[in-house]
Amino acid sequence: MAIPVGSKAPDFSLKSKQAAGLVDVRLSNNFGRKNTLLLFYPLAFTSVCTQEMCDISSGLNAYSSLNADVVGISVDSPFAQEAWVQKEKIGITLASDLNKETAKAYGTLLPDLIGLGAVSARAAFVIDKNGVIQYSEQTPSPKELPNFHRIKETLGKLK
Repeated sequence: MAIPVGSKAPDFSLKSKQAAGLVDVRLSNNFGRKNTLLLFYPLAFTSVCTQEMCDISSGLNAYSSLNADVVGISVDSPFAQEAWVQKEKIGITLASDLNKETAKAYGTLLPDLIGLGAVSARAAFVIDKNGVIQYSEQTPSPKELPNFHRIKETLGKLK
């Protein structure tokens, strides 16, 4: 079950493959500066995950104007994520939770998805500048998207 609103968000340091090479993505880098929208998704290159990340990428300015940094997290390797970013022109930072520790910390790790093993559920967390979770949603099924209207409402109150 996903971590509830009002909880201190677990910090993490995950790898992201970018043009400059492997870089560390840390939640705490935003503390005191901006809010963060974390989007956990099961697997790169799947239809619903592609729709979600492409929709977010095309509407990224809406999140920037709400003083929010958007980070997508999955158990895929940073190299698979980079290939997906290039193929689909995804414009947000994707971070690799290959060891599944961050999904466990946020309560989103599914033990087995259609026989593929442990992956993250689809979930969204809005974390304020102080590192406190202000919105928490794990969708009932990986095929369902989070409520982005409510996410934006929450971010609007934190601006």
